[in-house]
Amino acid sequence: MALLTKAPKGTYDLLPRDTARWQAVEAVMKSEAELHGFREIRTPVFEHTELFLRGVGDTTDVVEKQMYTFEDKGGRSITLRPEGTAGAARAMLEHALYNEGLPVKLYYNTSCYRYEKPQAGRLRELHQFGVEMFGAADPAADAQVILLAHGAIGRLGLRNITLEINSIGCPTCRARYHQALKEYFSARCDELCETCLSRLERNPMRILDCKSPVCQEIAAGAPKILDYLCDDCRTHFEAVQQYLTLAGVEFTVNPTIVRGLDYYTRTVFEFVSSEPGYSFAIGGGGRYDGLAEELGGKSIPGLGFGLGMDRILLVMQAQQIEFPAEETCEVYLASMGQAAQQKAFVLAQKMRECGIAAECDVCARGLKAQMKYADKIHAQYTIVLGDDELANGKAELKNMATGEKKEISIGDDFIDAYLTLSTEQSDLAF
Repeated sequence: MALLTKAPKGTYDLLPRDTARWQAVEAVMKSEAELHGFREIRTPVFEHTELFLRGVGDTTDVVEKQMYTFEDKGGRSITLRPEGTAGAARAMLEHALYNEGLPVKLYYNTSCYRYEKPQAGRLRELHQFGVEMFGAADPAADAQVILLAHGAIGRLGLRNITLEINSIGCPTCRARYHQALKEYFSARCDELCETCLSRLERNPMRILDCKSPVCQEIAAGAPKILDYLCDDCRTHFEAVQQYLTLAGVEFTVNPTIVRGLDYYTRTVFEFVSSEPGYSFAIGGGGRYDGLAEELGGKSIPGLGFGLGMDRILLVMQAQQIEFPAEETCEVYLASMGQAAQQKAFVLAQKMRECGIAAECDVCARGLKAQMKYADKIHAQYTIVLGDDELANGKAELKNMATGEKKEISIGDDFIDAYLTLSTEQSDLAF
């Protein structure tokens, strides 16, 4: 009989053999965020569509082409989150987290949904680790957020990752830049794709982010935003670079970075992999000082980043970076007969209550099959219980790596006996 269905295109199952790697990466991200004073937030997987129309921007590819939007049974337009910042900003405003003191520092590990053509590092269900900081306008905040991502990437052991930064200015200086872009692209408007033609009047900066090879070739010669920064934005960007230099972080100024979402202002950045076969940004972010007001809240500056967990794992595997070993069963209690099975059941539960990973048979298998299973789950030790062991109150604890055996009590002092034997040597071997 054929399977009823398989995982939707652009998604995949994270199997138990893979989750240890993900958990190791997530633990590093969480640790680095908390070292910088960030606290976890969890927001709904779906939001009202207007949140993303207003926050992300209706001229972006995300909104125009990629959002999963539907009408619920109450007639409301709902969208699966395509990114994490808008939801975090909404939650910060709705619950007035700014009253708890500024800056508000939040982090999250979340799934996002975008309708894209699936390929390596580009999925319809993607996973992000992100941070958001609200209430800090100083360039030192920009540097701290960048350093957080830089620190996590370094702790993971990733190689061939470069930091690229840019400034896209504020609404004041960007107005002059938009005019320069309109004049430049208008001269070649007959070559632009249909989407970029619609952006020419509404938001010409979006043309710089177009994926069409023709539009990319045209955009290569477009005016650079750095030539249009106002004095305040230029000073801010120079200060960010000074802080990064003081911290010993290498970076490249890339004036073509604009990021794909409309809420960005001033500092934007990306961490880019040059690993052969995986040349893409593994994450990026920037400042979004007008987002809170755009969502109907008070004026609160903000900034943050998102790191693509799927992409990071791909690069780590390509670079053969070692992951911590998956935690396995410590003790498997095999049994022969109903009485022995019941004893094994009780002893296994006692071990778990003491923090020892233990398993016993729950499939009514014979001893040979139980031992095969113990080997498959990489049990460190095994104990076999039968009528003789029950009568004597003793059994053998076998080290599966060395084959050596030690007699162990299975009475009331079972746990103490096991702990004594297992700690006789620091490597838990006899």
